[in-house]
Amino acid sequence: MKKISSGNLYSIPLTLWMSIFFVIPMLIVLSYAFLTKGTYGGVQMIFTLKNFSIFLEPVFLKILFRTTYISAIVTFFTVLLAIPTAYFIARSKFKQQLLILIIIPFWTNFLIRIYAWISILGSNGFLNTFLIKFGIIDKPLSLLYNTGSVILITVYTSLPFAILPLYSIIEKFDFSLVEAARDLGASNGQAFVKVFLPNIKSGIVTAILFTFIPSMGSYAIPKLVGGTKATMLGNVIAQHLIVTRNWPLASAISAVLILVTSIALLIFMRVEKKSKGAENE
Repeated sequence: MKKISSGNLYSIPLTLWMSIFFVIPMLIVLSYAFLTKGTYGGVQMIFTLKNFSIFLEPVFLKILFRTTYISAIVTFFTVLLAIPTAYFIARSKFKQQLLILIIIPFWTNFLIRIYAWISILGSNGFLNTFLIKFGIIDKPLSLLYNTGSVILITVYTSLPFAILPLYSIIEKFDFSLVEAARDLGASNGQAFVKVFLPNIKSGIVTAILFTFIPSMGSYAIPKLVGGTKATMLGNVIAQHLIVTRNWPLASAISAVLILVTSIALLIFMRVEKKSKGAENE
């Protein structure tokens, strides 16, 4: 009888955890996507592909495009802000204190942070009150319930998820390479683009994934500060789950999101494997 190695024994709890809380729920969602809506909600065990026809409807395609567009802009600005922030932290003498400041938002409930922004950007919020008091504007600005407020608050909530992986890569970077590039005649910009950025590529890719994928499924932020003009896929899924009780349709949309996420992760793993192979060579 073949003995079970200690390594396999250690992996059993993780395998069970992933199976119970990740694989099985995903399989349930995928299976529901091919079933029929029940009369009073729930599902009927009747196979159908009708649920995926929603991806041919112009209204839904508009929401899908808007979701992708917002997620792409959020990812761009988040990574753009995260790179210099992570660089500054990695080069600072107060790394631990600065990292604590980055992590502090996680100690506060997600909804409380959103409502804090509402109190800042609202018609009677801090920002409008400040601008009116000092005579900069005559009437409150419409800073909420639009695409801009969704992008701003999503960037704020996504920043820690981009900064931390970038910091872990930048901290290990050999900055003498940048100095060597400068000694060889490269400008600061050239050294940054040709030496620094390629060496932190894995951190950038991780930051992009950690930002783009959650943004695609965002629900609370568009619901609370987006209004009708900033409806995203997460809101459509929630509507079909709670209001219309069309679980198979919600599952079909979620299944496509899972597929897109899985493809993104596979691309990331392939890029990582190639970069590691090139480094070993």
